[in-house]
Amino acid sequence: MAKGRNWLWAATGGAFVLLLSAAVGLIVVETGAYDVAATRAHAPLTRWALDTTMRNSVERQAADLRPPERFTPEMIAAGAGEYQAMCAQCHGGPGIEREEWAQDMRPLPPRLTEAADAWRPRELFWIAKHGIRMTGMPAFGPTHDDATLWNIAGFVDRLPGMTAAQYAAFATDDGEAEAGDAASHGDHAHTH
Repeated sequence: MAKGRNWLWAATGGAFVLLLSAAVGLIVVETGAYDVAATRAHAPLTRWALDTTMRNSVERQAADLRPPERFTPEMIAAGAGEYQAMCAQCHGGPGIEREEWAQDMRPLPPRLTEAADAWRPRELFWIAKHGIRMTGMPAFGPTHDDATLWNIAGFVDRLPGMTAAQYAAFATDDGEAEAGDAASHGDHAHTH
């Protein structure tokens, strides 16, 4: 009989905690008590929860994607042009900073010259195609074909090993020649 009573108390206590949590959450939502200003960084626990959720979600969603067997210099050069037109404003590049207005985004867009090393090309493709909610990262899939997005992923995959001179060369006529150099020297091991 005591076991049954203990189970009843535990179930009642659990239900009470759930109802109390739901009530507090509803109060925060309805009163606007949570500060959503981009001028303030997330609390460390919130930042961890959002980062961990995003990383795990992207890895799971992209798990079945198959990148091209190889990113050719032409693909990397094409991806460079798209990156410089659509991505560098927020993410910067080797030797260039992100635009001033992007400095105050929350979360701050990662500098892909370092952060891309932690992602596989298929994950970079998935992010470019689908975007990331509540981060300012748009979904380019509705306006760009998969070949273009794979080119971007191939280029971003090379950013961690790329010099400022190699990056700048993509904006000139000899960008395709530099793409071959970036492709051969930009290979790096991923953490996954």
